[in-house]
Amino acid sequence: MNDEQLDRMTDKLSLAQKVRLLTGATTWRTAAEPDLGLRAMVCSDGPAGVRGESWDERRTSALLPSASALGALWDEELLTGLGRLLAAEAVRKGVHVVLAPTLNLHRSPLGGRHFECFSEDPELTGRTGAALIRGIQSQGVAATAKHFVANDSETDRLTVDVRVADRVLREVYLAPFERAVEAGVWLVMAAYNSVNGTTMTASPLLGEVLKEHWGFDGVVVSDWAAVRTTRDTARAALDLAMPGPDSPWATALADAVRAGEVPEHAVDDKVRRLLRLAARVGALGPYRAPAARARRHRGNRELLRRTVAAASVLVRNHDDVLPLDPAALSTLAVIGAHAAAPRTQGGGSAEVHPTGTVTPLDALRSALRGRARVVHAAGPALDVPPAPVTPDHCTDPRSGAPGVLVRLLDGDGRELHAERRLSGRQPEPALVAGAHTVEISALLRPHTTGTWTFGVGGVGRMSLRGDDRTLLDGAFPRQTDDPAIVHVTPPLRTARTSLPALRPVHVVARRGLLPGDGRATVPAAAPPAPDTRTALAEAVAAAGSADAAVVFVGTTGLSETEGHDRTSLALGGACDDLVRAGAAANPRTIAVVNSGGPVELPRRDRVAALLLTWSPGQEAGAGLAAALLGRAEPGGRLPTTWAARLADAPVTETRPTGGRLPYDEGLHIGYRAWLRAGREPAYWFGHGLGYTRWDYESVDVPPRVTEGAPIALRVHLRNAGPRAGREVVQVYLARPGSAVERPERWLAGYAAVRAEAGQRVTAEVVVQPRALRHWSTPDQAWRTEPGTYRLLVGRSAGDIRCERPVTVTVTGGR
Repeated sequence: MNDEQLDRMTDKLSLAQKVRLLTGATTWRTAAEPDLGLRAMVCSDGPAGVRGESWDERRTSALLPSASALGALWDEELLTGLGRLLAAEAVRKGVHVVLAPTLNLHRSPLGGRHFECFSEDPELTGRTGAALIRGIQSQGVAATAKHFVANDSETDRLTVDVRVADRVLREVYLAPFERAVEAGVWLVMAAYNSVNGTTMTASPLLGEVLKEHWGFDGVVVSDWAAVRTTRDTARAALDLAMPGPDSPWATALADAVRAGEVPEHAVDDKVRRLLRLAARVGALGPYRAPAARARRHRGNRELLRRTVAAASVLVRNHDDVLPLDPAALSTLAVIGAHAAAPRTQGGGSAEVHPTGTVTPLDALRSALRGRARVVHAAGPALDVPPAPVTPDHCTDPRSGAPGVLVRLLDGDGRELHAERRLSGRQPEPALVAGAHTVEISALLRPHTTGTWTFGVGGVGRMSLRGDDRTLLDGAFPRQTDDPAIVHVTPPLRTARTSLPALRPVHVVARRGLLPGDGRATVPAAAPPAPDTRTALAEAVAAAGSADAAVVFVGTTGLSETEGHDRTSLALGGACDDLVRAGAAANPRTIAVVNSGGPVELPRRDRVAALLLTWSPGQEAGAGLAAALLGRAEPGGRLPTTWAARLADAPVTETRPTGGRLPYDEGLHIGYRAWLRAGREPAYWFGHGLGYTRWDYESVDVPPRVTEGAPIALRVHLRNAGPRAGREVVQVYLARPGSAVERPERWLAGYAAVRAEAGQRVTAEVVVQPRALRHWSTPDQAWRTEPGTYRLLVGRSAGDIRCERPVTVTVTGGR
């Protein structure tokens, strides 16, 4: 739809009609306008899967590996395919706008939302996000680049004021968003935080940089409830305030226009952009069937399984213990709670209900059935609060069917609504007029005698009863306005009681409903924890009697979730002791780490092999079993530098002081900071071994290039190992003696190649002109410094195999 058509449609609307379109009609829908043939557009969280409009465990979704796993792919073709999968899921759920990808950076290893972000590097993040965007939007579904900008930590994220220099902002934090705009993204989400004193929903960056300099013609949408004022946000380049129907724009924006405080032409521009988006996604004019079609379930599973293996990063493989040869195994020990219950996704608004989860334990048993015996030892209990009750151990007390009974009661305790649900975790129980109380009850059948821990999550007045005993009763006021905590993962209050095995107990959780406190209600229960020494001894016995042992360790929902930054990189729940015990009992011990971001691994040199698997999504076990048994190569490369100890990491601060969080490290985050500090991490950005070895034989580079011209490299290498494999050839730039401050080296390009054993192959890497430029704050323009640069070709930021000079000449006398 062209601009003239959009102008004509906008002119047909009254001011009241225009303003009504600029605030959501519901939590997830935009407003419709029948006079224009404009239908509502549906939005959905989407980084790891498309949940749809409701938190309902009965409406399942395909669950992708976490964004940090996608960052480890270094594979734009595969990423585009995953984007198409997300688009197909959106179509299946009636969604027009997927709220993904997240383009914020892994600035500090303590960032609580690492699992939802791709990388520490702006080049890798930009290319990864652009590929995903192309896949989503190729099917007529809108992607959303978020959270614009510098929303790189979770502490005080609603109010924190990030202080960052202009050059650093342009070269590091804005760079991935610029790539998203170049890829044609249709929405950009303005973040909660402020940058240099101005909240992002009112920031001049939205207009001056995003729309004017980059030419973005799409919609700028607020993060949910990020609009807190009317005039300054409406005068800025924000276009859509979500959610609705209530927002500071809903009742006050028309008055502000009439009073001359907000120009009507600014409102008209917002409306035109919204109409353009609607035309793009098929919500304007005659109905148009979406380009995407729902993928076959098997097709989804195959793609996700392939992604799990391709994203897994093999960082250690002593004596080529991996891949395991099934023919040489009689017994395989599988150790750790994460083997039977993997952490498939991070916590918070990005969560979805998967169509089913393949665990590593089940997948290994299936793959080795008839060949080898698989013995499981869970090890010590994880140090986590009780989990929401599930149909595995409770039933609806009214019907007797697996699950829980959810009731909505009025102020006199009369039932207004009742239904059986499959999970105790209910972020959005039914909304019924007159509802005063949410009640969730279940008949729990304890499988173990001892002291059980019960809990109820929520805010406000809450109680928890077990049969006729009151376990918890009190008022628990809301401590934060953060919607991820209030509406998705509310605080859990716990109590303990002794129970005999197999005797059912009627558990009833209640919470009052008050405006602004959400409806999230979560009854939870956990059995007595096993004795740690006994559990470790069982793990040692299993490992010692096996031909090989695979020890699964990882993070938990408590340590990696939206709304909280981490305070430590240590794995809890005796994970380190479990790895140590397994390695001591069996020299062929492989450790598998299940985490969305970096963790400390003090026993990493004790194990024969170490595989990093991120949060691998619903096909976790199938993909990991394929990688462990050699049916697929673990093809990932680290998107983030991993420290041996948190104390070694050069940039760690995520907590503001006096409301401000200064980015004093400037350009130097991730591997750049490690190089600047002269420190050696546990594993460098870009590291990954695969199942073969590569010789870098020669590099062809033009000796001179002109400003604005790309640099084309041809890297000749040979697969020197025994198996076919994939290599990611990485090219970094350095500029010794630069007149401006530079990182010691920075990623400028990469390309992947595949080759059979012994085969020679050529990787063609193109370094784009943007890689050589720097932002001149005095000139407010990009500049390219003339002179000699070094092109560094290697396997990671810390493993450079060859180096070539290139001289850049600049036109115009600069």
